[in-house]
Amino acid sequence: MATVALPRPIAPLHSSSAGVSASSPPTPILLDTVNAQLPVPVPNKHIPECPPGPLPHDEPNTPPPSPGKEEDQTHRSLLYPPDAFPCIKSGQLSLHRIDAADVVAAIDHLSQQPLPDPSQVFPWLHGLHSGNLDQMNLLVARRRALKRTPVCLRGITIVKADGDLNVSRLKGAIAPHEFLKLGGATPDFLDLEAREGYSVRNFQIQAVKLAMTSDIVVYGEDDASVRKLAWDIAGVQQRWREKHEIQRHQLPIYNTFICVGPFTDFEEEYPEIVSVDSMGRLTGNVMDFFHQERKEMYAMAEASEVARNVWLGPTPDLSAPEEHSFDILIECSDQGRLNPGILQAIAEGCADETSRTLYVDFPSSGLIFAPTWSQAEADGILDMCKWIYHLAHGTHPSVPQTDDDGDLPMLDTPEGTRELRLRPRKILIHCADGYTESTLLGIAYYSYSTGQPIPDAWLDLHTTMERNFFAYPSDVALLSAIAPRLLQESPARAGASLSEITSLLRDEPKWFSGFDGSFPSRILDCMYLGNLGHANNPDLLRALGIGQLLSVGEMAMWRVGELEEWGPENTCIVHAVQDNGIDPLTDEFERCLEFIDRGRRNGTATLVHCRVGVSRSATICIAEVMRSLNMSFPRAYCFVRARRLNVIIQPHLRFAYELLKWEEALAIKALAADGGGTGAKRELEWGEIAREVALMNRPYAR
Repeated sequence: MATVALPRPIAPLHSSSAGVSASSPPTPILLDTVNAQLPVPVPNKHIPECPPGPLPHDEPNTPPPSPGKEEDQTHRSLLYPPDAFPCIKSGQLSLHRIDAADVVAAIDHLSQQPLPDPSQVFPWLHGLHSGNLDQMNLLVARRRALKRTPVCLRGITIVKADGDLNVSRLKGAIAPHEFLKLGGATPDFLDLEAREGYSVRNFQIQAVKLAMTSDIVVYGEDDASVRKLAWDIAGVQQRWREKHEIQRHQLPIYNTFICVGPFTDFEEEYPEIVSVDSMGRLTGNVMDFFHQERKEMYAMAEASEVARNVWLGPTPDLSAPEEHSFDILIECSDQGRLNPGILQAIAEGCADETSRTLYVDFPSSGLIFAPTWSQAEADGILDMCKWIYHLAHGTHPSVPQTDDDGDLPMLDTPEGTRELRLRPRKILIHCADGYTESTLLGIAYYSYSTGQPIPDAWLDLHTTMERNFFAYPSDVALLSAIAPRLLQESPARAGASLSEITSLLRDEPKWFSGFDGSFPSRILDCMYLGNLGHANNPDLLRALGIGQLLSVGEMAMWRVGELEEWGPENTCIVHAVQDNGIDPLTDEFERCLEFIDRGRRNGTATLVHCRVGVSRSATICIAEVMRSLNMSFPRAYCFVRARRLNVIIQPHLRFAYELLKWEEALAIKALAADGGGTGAKRELEWGEIAREVALMNRPYAR
């Protein structure tokens, strides 16, 4: 049957990456090499490939406005000019002394200053190594002015002299080795820009980029080390400025400050900017990306009851009260074994129950492959479901009962059986993230306990029970293979004939035929985030309650007639936006969010998609979360990142910067609605956001 692009009659964009599927394996990316303490990566998450699309036919960007007076373009800062701060000179270099109160005031003042327009700082923030012809040709072309360091930036870089950020860390503080090349005869800024390849996700170089365009404040407990580092930085700043002067490019003057007074001054008087206290404890006063993401993941995957006394959820923290609220914990993991005999032993009273909670394991989703699985594995899955059911209900499979002569009756006669009544057990099926590794067992049990075919059980768990899953294609194949037995042995289908079971299996929904185990990600009740494969399955969208399609830079391909059935007014497309670090999205925010809001008002959800579902469409979803939930960009980023399940969202640098500008616009709008006034502040600055994103992604890079 013929297919059409949505919406007709506009032809689809031809991308040079058309052959890349949404499930393509991740490719290596360049990430920070800072020796920082990194979080343990969540199992199964991966960084997908984000195709940049075709090369632009026209010159790639609009040049920034013609420079006016330097003071008109540069951020206002309480640190410039530094006349109010005592000066220490050494030859041509100078340092300025600053106390805790002035540091806090300067940081607070900076958070209220508007950011430069993206066109003024990009593509410079992407990284433009002179020897990287791919990056230079695509991002800069013939416009030499775009290569220059922007003069519109004036940030504040906080540096902890000893480099140990695990204790006594101020908001946004970085270590010296994150931006400086020390140890040689002449210290210098690190050169982290890639010498080859094309990348618009160089989050790991932003600390250096911002330090080059910032006043730098050094703090620490040892005065000698603070001063030594500060003099080195002052020299680096001067040489950086002289290098630009040789090229006839005048930079603003950036200064170096040393913070006088102990760290306790901040802890006692200004705890709001203390990220980690002097005892090494997170204060919670400054958002921490790692913990925020875990908080959002736990909120999304929080344990819930899906069948009588059976719960699905994340692995409880050790010794947490939740751990002991269950009688049996079944952990699904890569080290898990398929051993239903453990559950049988518990049901028959043969297991050691001296402990309040019993622990059982099960293989992770994706470990048992069809069609290579054995009959023993299929039997094991069925037996697991059977014993979970009986333990949860406090029953036991019927056992034979002898007659008066001591003979065993026929097993298929009801008169010859009896049922043991046991104490019902509360069971948690869990895994690290609450959805990936437990998918196989969770869906198999739900199908077994309810008597629903696998597609219906899967959909019901997602929609009615509001559980999220990410399965592998091997799980779909395996569940489909054992589906007849799950229904035949289901207590809910007791007495059902073979023809009835066959009829249930034959009436498979159309959306399931091409299903690879991945639903689009539910970000909000009214908004899903997905890839082109999801967009090309309108039957799946309808089954999920999705009635609108928002295509960002990519078009779905539907069969002739499906658009009319769907309703052309229920589609919206953003044209000619590639994931190339050049094309902006800000101008599309209002139109896209209004379309999502239209769906909400009409009682339906919207699928927002691009090709892979991690950059362009993720940017729109983050913008909507910021608007509808009144979140800052960093919090909305973690919110969407957690709910994208196994795929790590990857808005590139320019999109991320535009979202930080969107935070600014929303704050100004909110103030205006409240009668005006001042006080619109960014929660975190660009440099810290980029640094944290790089550190979060580093464990997943391959």
